Amino acid sequence: MTAEPRGPVSIVVPVHNGALSLPELTRRLAAVIPTIDPACEVILVDDGSRDGSVDVARQLRAQYAFVRVLRLLRNYGQHNALLCGIRHARHPIVVTMDDDLQHPPEAIPMLLERLNQGHDLVYGSPEREQHGLWRDIASPLTKIVMRLALGVGSAMQVSGFRAFRRSITSALDDFTGPFVNLDVMFTWGTTKIDAVVIKHDSRAHGASNYNFLKLLEHALNMLTGFTVLPLRLASLLGLGLTIFGVVALVYVLGRYALEGSPVAGFPFLASIIIVFSGTQLFVLGVMGEYLARMHLSLLGRPTYALAEELGAAKGP
Repeated sequence: MTAEPRGPVSIVVPVHNGALSLPELTRRLAAVIPTIDPACEVILVDDGSRDGSVDVARQLRAQYAFVRVLRLLRNYGQHNALLCGIRHARHPIVVTMDDDLQHPPEAIPMLLERLNQGHDLVYGSPEREQHGLWRDIASPLTKIVMRLALGVGSAMQVSGFRAFRRSITSALDDFTGPFVNLDVMFTWGTTKIDAVVIKHDSRAHGASNYNFLKLLEHALNMLTGFTVLPLRLASLLGLGLTIFGVVALVYVLGRYALEGSPVAGFPFLASIIIVFSGTQLFVLGVMGEYLARMHLSLLGRPTYALAEELGAAKGP
């Protein structure tokens, strides 16, 4: 069992249009921090908000000494913003949580307690999802993709509410691609992953920035950004249809040789053409997704770009 994690914790909060919830979130964090360590820090990473979240974060920085503010040049996505905050964290233990008050700050000590039981990463999994119908459908599908396609055994427990040791993020230090998925990348650094069930609250203000289509896009990015499984499936599909074509050819020639009559022409031929043409387009589409990601990487599209930093702490 590892040594008990003592000392301050870095709490990273990605912020996107969270102006209404930030004051309450920070107030509740201010009540929890003394029970952990007074030297804890809270890093608010503004990810291109359009509702004045930056101004609210600046006010909170002036009010609370533990608050630091990072402002990105534009919206890069939740995981990109988290990666920025993690790289700026000072303390050996990092906690990530959303800005919408669904993740209760009062549960942070529970995550830290479980982390102390020999784990490197602990998720605060919800008792039940607090989302709309379509997201409740898409979210499990995304986790199934992680578990089956990427080999992430803890995928069904994944949550944005996490506590982990800063040491495992060495696996992220050299990552420069524009498409980020922290939960996959964490598995590059550790297999000591656990979860604790925590009651997540309902969203206090506004609507979630993740809808059904965005979650499907997220799953697609995972498949094409962190695994070659789609290419292998495309290869197997091509092989399977090649075998099917050979069997069809043998059938046509065999019938002509035995019965002296060809297979009825247009319907059979049209069906074969449709199947093969559709397969070719599908395989080209899969290859196109990979080429697009290679193109963006070659262009040097950044993972994020920092525009402003307030409250940079001094010392190690």
